[in-house]
Amino acid sequence: MTNAVCESYNKSWVEFGICRLRAISRNKVCLNLDAMLHHPVTNVIVKAQLMKRANGYKPWLYKVNFDGCQFIRRRNSALIRIVWDLFKEFSTINHTCPYVGMQRIRDFHLRTEKLPTPIPTGDYLLLIDWIFNKKTQAATNIYFTFVEDL
Repeated sequence: MTNAVCESYNKSWVEFGICRLRAISRNKVCLNLDAMLHHPVTNVIVKAQLMKRANGYKPWLYKVNFDGCQFIRRRNSALIRIVWDLFKEFSTINHTCPYVGMQRIRDFHLRTEKLPTPIPTGDYLLLIDWIFNKKTQAATNIYFTFVEDL
């Protein structure tokens, strides 16, 4: 990971206390993120898109919208389950809705062995919009560089 940007569009709903990367070693970086949800969130829509850098960031392969509460209850989408398996052991978002209070991701690092298919070498951007009660409340942008292990 090369950068993490968290932005709250409505600070009365969500505030980011920490949104930073920490270098563990030369080739390992961990993401730490704290989000304080001030009101109970019972309806979460997540809009995620993977972008690849090629003369600017361009859409690449995946753009999904899903109901976060429904996914946590049923885990019925294969693509989202792959991403969830990467994050779940580092996150406090492991229970069903409603969400309120501090939600955290601690010491997350990308483990390529959990990816089902290899990703081409390049710079990527994961754009995530968090929609609570039908309004976009926050955005999380995670930039990372991936190098194929040949």
